[in-house]
Amino acid sequence: MTAGMPFYVSPEQLMKDRADFARKGIARGRAIVVLAYDNGIAFIGENPSRALHKVSEIYDRIAFAAVGKYNEFENLRVAGVRYADLRGYSYDRSDVTARGLANAYAQTLGAVFTQESKPYEVEIVVAEVGATPDTDQVYRLTYDGSVADEHGFVAMGGGAEQIETGLKEQWREGLNLSEALVLAVGLLGADPAGGQARELAPSQLEVAVLDRNRPRRTFRRITGQLLERLLSTDDPTLDAPPADDGADTSVRDATTNPQTQRPAQDGRSE
Repeated sequence: MTAGMPFYVSPEQLMKDRADFARKGIARGRAIVVLAYDNGIAFIGENPSRALHKVSEIYDRIAFAAVGKYNEFENLRVAGVRYADLRGYSYDRSDVTARGLANAYAQTLGAVFTQESKPYEVEIVVAEVGATPDTDQVYRLTYDGSVADEHGFVAMGGGAEQIETGLKEQWREGLNLSEALVLAVGLLGADPAGGQARELAPSQLEVAVLDRNRPRRTFRRITGQLLERLLSTDDPTLDAPPADDGADTSVRDATTNPQTQRPAQDGRSE
């Protein structure tokens, strides 16, 4: 009699099961910390892989960080880059904002959570560095499309609650980059059970910043000797130099990128 009857699950229970499933997947991932410092926004995560990045550039002043299933948040990252490129090319580069990108991600994540059989096991941060610390924007998006406007810092992934508790106690406005990195790495290595903390080597970390003092493209990765110097208490290095190590120091402007070149309008060239 009951063999052919459909199995019924209430909408409340279905949403709860999906949320629990997504949260468990996210909690298995290594944590990432995003926090403001005096010259921008820093991204620090435990990630020994040099190829599979959790932190990436989206546009001139916008970056993306994620935890969870790599293939799922990589799809979101690629979609974000396409969104930003299309909007910047069709309108103006200033029209590409973290708020607009966060809204687009929220719609995608919300649709997947409610309509698909399996939600995305991801949590992401979209950050935009402003001309001053007051104009920085950091948005945190969860698996169901919820958006939170964060201020100062945010932690995602395994042990995020404990890390955020430490950030609330120790973070302050005006930290230099070295102080911010030392704080984040110390919290990432802490044992949630209260045991001895792990000492994370620079090779185990993925670190990047949005540096408000850099011309146009503010994103840069912090690696190698520079990261070692910033994490060392015996080294006087407090911030990243204006140019990448060994990189061309010339300023890249719109005329060097064919995607940003436009015909003159009203006698003016953009």
